[in-house]
Parts: sequence; structure tokens; C-alpha cells
Amino acid sequence: MKFVLSYSTIINSELKTYLVYKISTNPFLPDIISGLLWELDISGLTEEENYLNVFIPGLSKVTEEQISELLNHLKEEKMIETFSVEKIIQEEKNWNEIWEKGREVIRVTEKLVIKPSFKEYTGSEDEIVITIDPRMSFGTGEHQTTKLVLRILEKNIEPGMKVLDVGSGTGILSIASVKLGASHATAIDNDEICFENCKENCEINSVSGSVNILTGEIKDIADKNFDMIIANIQKNVLIDITGEIKEKLKEKSKVILSGLLKDDVEEILKKYSSLGFTLIQKELMDEWLCLVFSLTV
Repeated sequence: MKFVLSYSTIINSELKTYLVYKISTNPFLPDIISGLLWELDISGLTEEENYLNVFIPGLSKVTEEQISELLNHLKEEKMIETFSVEKIIQEEKNWNEIWEKGREVIRVTEKLVIKPSFKEYTGSEDEIVITIDPRMSFGTGEHQTTKLVLRILEKNIEPGMKVLDVGSGTGILSIASVKLGASHATAIDNDEICFENCKENCEINSVSGSVNILTGEIKDIADKNFDMIIANIQKNVLIDITGEIKEKLKEKSKVILSGLLKDDVEEILKKYSSLGFTLIQKELMDEWLCLVFSLTV
């Protein structure tokens, strides 16, 4: 189970009861759906094995119809086939306690370990320990898409690299890049909440001087001299920004794409190959896919 609750909800929950919507989709795409739901006035959400619980604050005007409208948009985009929304009234719980119980130390590889700030963990000399508190941003290290990128970063980061992290969320991939040897990372996300969260996590991990944190989109980046670009976002966005990714890279540089389902490979490969990218690595975890391309022209 993954808990993602706004910090204000965790410390200020005073209601005796609260409204929850249980959302199921086929296929189940929790990260994409979560991103859409945060656009509404929700307090937080929890990810279960095959559904999401969405928590609505007492004064919110979020309705089942609004949620269904968002999910219908995903159906129109052919990202999901079916969905259901169930309204539930729950009694108040100690969210701070539940949220912390839901976070654990995560071993991504023999070298990389991710921990929340409230968990004690002492790594060995050979380990790189990254501390991440997500607030409302994506990127705790728990999800397959993030784990895939981290494993690939460990094998592909070279000393002195300049890295661009598109859709940076918590900043976990930028932080990992620097700790693995990159000289500099630029973390950009179009969600303003991510700016403060990424800043906090960079400070906790003592990499603030090496990570430039921005709010915006890849088109807003002036630098066109990156050695590597990481983008852990949904397929449609990865296709839309292919040209901009190429524009920001040096020749013979690399792109790591995640947030993909295994059925997305042909469409992504066709688009990126058409602009001179060569697929050099493909990694799969459950139904999730991560692709590494080299820019050859």
C-alpha cells in the first residue's frame, strides 16, 4: 500500500468522518490517475493493490461526476478500457501514524537505498542512501518506474555528466544522479508543489549546490548541452516532447524514458527512431517498461 497525503491533511485532520472515493480502472494506472486527481480539491490518496482511495476534505465540492469526467478522458485517449467510482463514508483515523507506517526503507540495488526521513538506517561505506519525503509529489522509490530508472542510472551515470530530469517530482532521480557522480542536474516539473518538495529533499541529501530546480516544461529550458535526459512520465507526453528532448542533448548522449507500459514500446520506438535515437537498453518490471536511447545524429 502506498500513502500519498497532503501534509496539511496529515497534521490538521479534525473531522470525525470524511468522504472517500474508491477508484478502479482497467488497466490500473495509479500514477497517471493520481496526477489527474491532484488537480481537484482532494486531501490525499492511498494506493492499494488494484485501486485508489481518494480522500475529500469536508468543504470540498469535488463530486463523483468530476472524477468520472477525468476518467472518461483517459478512456477517450484509449489509456484505460473501463473504470468504476464508489463513494464511501469513513471514520477519522490518525493519518500521520498511517502514513509513516506505510513508508519503509527501500533497497533498489546493492548500492542504492531510499529512506524516508523518519526511518533510521545506517548504510555501509559502499551504499548510497537517499532520503526522500514525498509530500504530494511523485517519486518515493517504491514504484516500478522509479526503481527501473534508478537501476539504469547506477550503470549509466559517468563522472561530470550534466543531467536533465523532466517531470522531476520529489527530485529523487536528480538527487540520485548527483550522488552517483553527475556534476550537475536540472530538475523541472510543471507542478509548483514539486518545487518546494524537491528543494527540501535536495537540502536533506546535501546536493542543493548541484541541482537547479525549476517550475515549467522542457521547452522552458535554455541549455542545449545535456549529457543525459531522464523523463519518467506518461507515454503521450514522452511522444509530444521527443523533438524538445533531442534539442536539449549533446550528440552521442543518452535518454532514459520510463512511466511506460510494455505495450507502449512500438509507438515510442517508432517516434524516437525517426529522430535519430537508437534503442540501446530495455528493462521490464512487472508490466512497466524503461527504455534507454542513444542520440546518434
